[in-house]
Amino acid sequence: MFSWQSLGVIALGGAIGAIARHVVVLALAGATRAGLPWGVLVANVSGCLVAGLVFVLLSERPGVDPLWRLLVAVGFLGAFTTFSAFSVDTLVLMQSGQLARAAVNVLANLVLCLGACGLGMWLARQL
Repeated sequence: MFSWQSLGVIALGGAIGAIARHVVVLALAGATRAGLPWGVLVANVSGCLVAGLVFVLLSERPGVDPLWRLLVAVGFLGAFTTFSAFSVDTLVLMQSGQLARAAVNVLANLVLCLGACGLGMWLARQL
């Protein structure tokens, strides 16, 4: 349901998530020169871990204000995880003839992100 409050919560989470992603990418910029876009991979994997935690903690627990899901899942994680950046990075690798690195990037993001999300769900259910 639309409300100005929900939009404000999403915007706040999105601003924090975008800044956090930028910090992670900058922190790993030196590693990116070593072959893969590690900053994007770390943002995607850690974001998936948090997504798994958030999904269980905010949707499977009674009494949680729905605004928390909007703040964390829609706002923060929507800006923090970087599928569009992942896609551009992968295509740049492909277009520069680095097909093996592009394939590793795709597989690493897919396997690690699904695994991290599942781990997050499992961890949240242990709480």
